[in-house]
Amino acid sequence: MTRSQFEHVVRAAGAVLATDEVLVIGSQAIHGAFDGPLPPEAERSVEVDIAVFDDPDGLKADLLDGSIGELSMFHETFGYYAQGVVEKTAVLPAGWRDRLIRFETPGTSGVTAWCLEPHDLWISKAVANRPKDVEFCNAVLEAGIVDAVELADRLDLVDETALDTPIRDLVLERIRAATG
Repeated sequence: MTRSQFEHVVRAAGAVLATDEVLVIGSQAIHGAFDGPLPPEAERSVEVDIAVFDDPDGLKADLLDGSIGELSMFHETFGYYAQGVVEKTAVLPAGWRDRLIRFETPGTSGVTAWCLEPHDLWISKAVANRPKDVEFCNAVLEAGIVDAVELADRLDLVDETALDTPIRDLVLERIRAATG
């Protein structure tokens, strides 16, 4: 997804939800931190995972899915879409809210996207451990977008009850491999 496509989804999400702030927790949050060329694996996704602050029952996420989500008219027209999610969808390091990156451009028409900071995003994607997430993590690590030492520190900030030991060990091994 290009940056202008990302802006379009943010703008559309704000309009659908009648809000001027959204939270982006998926891979496309990388656009919040970088205005320039990204590895192809970082732009491959056609969806923006968007949550709304204070949506404990997920009703706003459902509204987003129904309006501009997968298989919607929006998706069919533009080839990309918003995936409505809730905050707890992602496993994140403690303090992630304090590190959110504000993304607002003329292309978002007054809607602010609060994007995960790249190291927090990397941890979340590494923990999810789907093939597309592993590909994303490898690409942004190899491109120097994230730092392995900082990733290890962030992994230490993930609540142990939210992450089982085999996954934690796997993520740590990926981080160590990058420094080796």
